[in-house]
Amino acid sequence: MLPACRLALPLVALLAALAGCSTFDEGEGEGPALPPDMARRADGKTATAWPTSLGDAEVRKRIAQLLPGYVKDRAGWAEDLHTAFKTLEVPHAAQTYCAAMAVIEQESTFQADPVVPGLPGIVRKELETRAGRYGVPSLLVTAALSKSSPDGKSYNERIDALKTEKQLNALFEDMIGELPFGRQLFADYNPVRTGGPMQVSIEFASQHVKERSYPYPMAKKLRDEVFTRRGGVYFGSAILLDYEVPYDQVVYRFADFNAGRYSSRNAAFQLALARISGKPLAPDGDLLRYENGLPANVASSVEDAALSIAYKLDMSRPQIRRDLLMEKTAAFSRSPLFTRVFELADKQGKPMPRQAMPQIDLKSPKITRKLTTEWFAKRVEGRYKTCLTRGAGQPG
Repeated sequence: MLPACRLALPLVALLAALAGCSTFDEGEGEGPALPPDMARRADGKTATAWPTSLGDAEVRKRIAQLLPGYVKDRAGWAEDLHTAFKTLEVPHAAQTYCAAMAVIEQESTFQADPVVPGLPGIVRKELETRAGRYGVPSLLVTAALSKSSPDGKSYNERIDALKTEKQLNALFEDMIGELPFGRQLFADYNPVRTGGPMQVSIEFASQHVKERSYPYPMAKKLRDEVFTRRGGVYFGSAILLDYEVPYDQVVYRFADFNAGRYSSRNAAFQLALARISGKPLAPDGDLLRYENGLPANVASSVEDAALSIAYKLDMSRPQIRRDLLMEKTAAFSRSPLFTRVFELADKQGKPMPRQAMPQIDLKSPKITRKLTTEWFAKRVEGRYKTCLTRGAGQPG
């Protein structure tokens, strides 16, 4: 039924009003280009972002309409997403917002501080493991956990009441700073490495603030911001959208979010290298070995395979190593090693794709069943497509 304001209008005025009063004006013109993996529409046309002329209030309104119906505080989520995209200079579009929303829904069902089943058991197992590793007597651990913590409750009481990663993070911070064996067991290493509504890596957040200005005042530590809705949305959107992807399907972007940037491109490289070297390589997206976050001196299976055909590649050992060190950057796609491997692989049969699903089993104390990166990526892709149906009336 038409809104009451339209009923008294003559036909010509009514038609004009329908265009002007509809939620989104289809004739408002095209916006900026979208990344290739988000630009393909079902009707064969190329999708574009919303016009840059839209005001912030209209953009936030559109964001809110893309959110699942069950989401509470829709205005708050829309505000945090809008601030993140505006700061990161990500194009405002149903596709980009739906990508972030799909990850949020998968990781937390839009809970800023999601509940994690079994946290008390996870903590006690971690304490037991580390106490054994560092020779701390179990009686000492038991006695210390019975003491009062900074919030007035005993550590045992806080462990038994644990429900979220934010609570877990605060607990470990207090144990490190207050318990006599805290620093001995953890050495300033808080084992909570991800958190918030998009399960953001704290290591990534720490690196990102060195390269870009964080849009909010930081009252405490950076890691505390990751566990907030605004911080989790900002850093999660950065991981997902603030880099150049070489893909034509968005599912590979979601795989990268889970496995690490460019993992899908690197998995395709591993398959191409396996074809021309004759050596079996697991397409997991990791090209080098790493120790404590740094490339190891010991050659990986990928490096060994490349060295075995160095004469075909017309590259030396240092040149191969040089290019493999770029595996986590966009530049690797333009490196001589990448180019020559695919040139040779394409000559041996059907041209090989430049993207492939990383084959990785997901392991974590929080995961209780067999899951893979492919499972994650396709689940998120399904949520992404559902989100786009909620924005079907939006231009772009």
